[in-house]
Parts: sequence; structure tokens; C-alpha cells
Amino acid sequence: MQYFNFIGRYKAKGKYKKTYRDVKESYLYRIRWAVSAFYFGMGLCFSSWASRIPTIKSALHLTDGQLGTILFALPVGQLTMMFFSGKLVTRFGSHRTLPFAILMYAFSLTNMGLAQNAWQLALGLVSFGISGNLTNISVNTQGVYTEGLFRRNIMTSFHGMWSLAGFTGALVGLGMLALKIGTYSHFVIVASVVALLILINFKYLIKAKEVVRPGKKKRFRKPDKSLILLGVIGFCSMASEGIMFDWSGVYFKDIVKAPGSLIVVGYTSFMIMMASGRFLGDRLINNFGRKKVMQISGIMISCGLFMAVIFPYIIPCTIAFMIVGLGVSTVIPTLYSIAGKHPTIPTGEALTAVSSVSFLGFLMGPPVIGHIAELFSLRFSFAFIGIFGFFIAFMVTRIKAIE
Repeated sequence: MQYFNFIGRYKAKGKYKKTYRDVKESYLYRIRWAVSAFYFGMGLCFSSWASRIPTIKSALHLTDGQLGTILFALPVGQLTMMFFSGKLVTRFGSHRTLPFAILMYAFSLTNMGLAQNAWQLALGLVSFGISGNLTNISVNTQGVYTEGLFRRNIMTSFHGMWSLAGFTGALVGLGMLALKIGTYSHFVIVASVVALLILINFKYLIKAKEVVRPGKKKRFRKPDKSLILLGVIGFCSMASEGIMFDWSGVYFKDIVKAPGSLIVVGYTSFMIMMASGRFLGDRLINNFGRKKVMQISGIMISCGLFMAVIFPYIIPCTIAFMIVGLGVSTVIPTLYSIAGKHPTIPTGEALTAVSSVSFLGFLMGPPVIGHIAELFSLRFSFAFIGIFGFFIAFMVTRIKAIE
């Protein structure tokens, strides 16, 4: 199939001398489960942090504006690493960079549990952002490789594992709060689980590296227009995701006035539907096409956020957050799948281009929301981000690569 001819740009190293396409089907499925485990580990780290934001905010006596300012430290770390992640993955191979990066990601999580004041939390978030960016590019490169070997769309299911980890992290966070277990102890437990996942699965990662042709390598490359446009769509989707991850708990606590541990209900409902949508996403895309699915997804994002603003009560907001979860579920996996198979740009670098623009929305959106909330209100902030969903539906019609 033409769609998967990109795999010819890579050479296999290690256990098998012949290409991965020639190995037993059972081994391919073991590869898929291994890559899924790394997606799960990454999601578990981030969701554990997100589940503790209201607790940390209260413990450090931060206002919405102060929390918004501190959250800028995460995109600072991400942006710092964006210039290097793609090149590191291309040079050393994602099978080498991924285990190291995700281990550092888990270690950075534990450090944030030790924060006693604002600057320590900010420093921890910078480290979390640096390791998170390298983990993201590495794991999605592995995802693209694995999808190529299976010769069908499976990228959405990989991101479903990330979302499932988010749901798991929310439940664990709820349990930790109920048992009154401290933030640091919570994060150490999560880091230990991630370390175990690495130990069990790292040897099954695809050992592939770019075949660099003499005379074709360029130190500076003009930005590819199609990748930038994909990144803009990703920006809007991930800004919507970001506000749900970082502010859903605060929204339920301050606006919905949810009692006690119910403040995580909104985040949990969002993650459940996001995970469900991703596990069903590949089938929907195969049946209805990328364009139609992404257009509907954008409309759902806007409708869900506006519903939460208009009806700030537990049941309506829970339903609204579920709609947003379904809306964002397939957008990013689809964009990464398209970008990773770019005919001329190495997978790691193509993913870096798209994720760099996309993650600006994911990482800068929540801090900006904090400042908008300080000036106006948190409900106004959610309404502002709600516009982005309609923009996604419009932009999808303008890009030929999305069919």
C-alpha cells in the first residue's frame, strides 16, 4: 500500500536481521503492547500531576493568577526541548531515547511532590516539561513505526492507552485523597509503576533508525506548510485538552461547588469519554473518513464547553465534560498519524513540527486561562476556549491531507 511505503526509509537493527514486516504476527502484537505500555506510563505521570493540582494550589496558597503564572514553567520546559527532541530521536533512535526520557519524566513528577513554595514548583515543572517533550516525540515515533508494520490505522488506540492512564490516574488520585496520602508519596508510587513498565517492555521497542542518504541532509529546513497547518488544528484541540486537565478540578471546586472528593468527577468523566473515543476512533475513521470525524469532533468540543459555562451544576457539567472528551479524542492521534508518514521529512522531525505548534495550545492555554479568569471569570475563560472547536471544524476543510 502506498500509504505505508514510508517504512522503506528505515532499517531494522538488533534481534532480527530481516525487516520487522517478516517476523511472526505474535511478535508484532507484543511490540504493540510494549508501545502501548509506554503511552500508558506517560499518561499516568501527567494525569497524576493533574489530579493533584487543586491540592497543590491549596497547599501553597496560590490564587488563580499565581497558579496560571507558575503553569507557564511547563511550556518553558517543553519549548526548550522542542528544538532538540526530533533531532535526538532521528540520530539515536526512539528505542533509545524513549526509556531514558520517560524515566526522567517520572523522576520529575516525584520532585514536584516535594515543592514547598512557588519557585520550587516552577522549577519542577520546567524539568517535567523538558522530559515530557522528549518522551512525547519518542513514543509517537514508535507509534508511527508500529502502525506502519500493521498496515492499518491503530494510532488512535495508542492514544487511547494514554487516556486510559489518565482515567486511571484520576481514580488513583481520588483514592489517595480519600486515604489522605500525601502528594509526594502518591507521586513516588506512580513513578515506581512507570519504572516497572519500562523494565518489562523496553526490549520490545522497534529498533529502527533513519536511513540518511548522502547529500540529502540539510542543516536548516524550511517549515513545511502542511505540517504547520496540522499543528494549528492541534493547537486548538490541545488548548481544549489543556484546560480540562489543568482547570477541570478547579472549575468543579470553585464554580460548580462540588463537595469534597467530587471535585475530580469532571476530570474523570472527561478522561473516560476521551479514552472511549480513542479506542473506537480507528473504526470510526475507517468507516466515515478523517475529515468528517474531525469536523464533528470540533463541533462537540465547542458545544461541550459552552454547555459547562451555561449550566454550572454537577450533572450538566459532568455531561458537558464527557462531550468535550469525545470531541478531542481522535484529533491529535489523526494529526500525528498523518505527519509521521510525511514522504520527505524524518518521522521524529515531522512529529516535532506538528507537536511543537500543538503543544503551545496544550501548555500555554491553561496559564493564559488563569490570567483571563483573574481578569474576568473562570466561566468566561471556558467560553473563550470553546470557540476553538468551531475553528477546528473550519480548518479541517482547508487541508487536503485530511480526507
